[in-house]
Amino acid sequence: MKVVVVGGTGQTGKLLVEALRARGHEAVPASPSTGVDTITGDGLAEALDGADVVVDVTNPATQEETAATEFFRVSSENLIAAESKAGVRHHVVLSIVGMERATDLAYYRAKLAQEAAVKAGGVDWTIVRATQFFEFLGPILGANTSGDEIRLAPVRVQPIALADVVTFLAEAAETEPVNGTVEVAGPEVIALDEIGRRLAAPGQRVTSDGKPFFGADVPVDALVAGAGARLGTTTLDAWR
Repeated sequence: MKVVVVGGTGQTGKLLVEALRARGHEAVPASPSTGVDTITGDGLAEALDGADVVVDVTNPATQEETAATEFFRVSSENLIAAESKAGVRHHVVLSIVGMERATDLAYYRAKLAQEAAVKAGGVDWTIVRATQFFEFLGPILGANTSGDEIRLAPVRVQPIALADVVTFLAEAAETEPVNGTVEVAGPEVIALDEIGRRLAAPGQRVTSDGKPFFGADVPVDALVAGAGARLGTTTLDAWR
């Protein structure tokens, strides 16, 4: 099976291409560096020639809401139009758990626009919504560190290893479209300030700050997956 991974030269995309090839598929990375631009449409027809499935793991260069929304909308519309012409049977997109509950986050609103474009596009689809990656915890701590103090909201999260996310994406690509959403998450629900305490360097102290997540008003359980989520196996202690 030929699977085109859009964003296939990025951190998630590279791992997904490797995983799909290990499973016996023809996995093709598509990104501006490989001559494929989903905004201009350059290279799309050539990349999608003979493709069965497309997996979209792209990210915009900025998380500013207007620019990110426009990127996701235009990119998705161009991509799905090209898929329709090429006869692609399944569009898989990586998204984020909890977006309707955490709508004060501008980037989440942009991702909702992407999902809307996928649903309206006319190619059968599966949205894989993942919780926060373990690999993103370091930047979260760094963004909330001043001197030796880390200020983190007691928001509950369910972090998942990127390797587990990649496995779930590969499985989604191999199966029939669900025309719906699949949630994937880590095996543990942990408050963000507790994660900070477990990951803090010697000499750092963590303050449980009631301020919102990344400056947004996020309900305490908004970023936790639902009861039917598929769970990875990697715990925080195993990952660290």
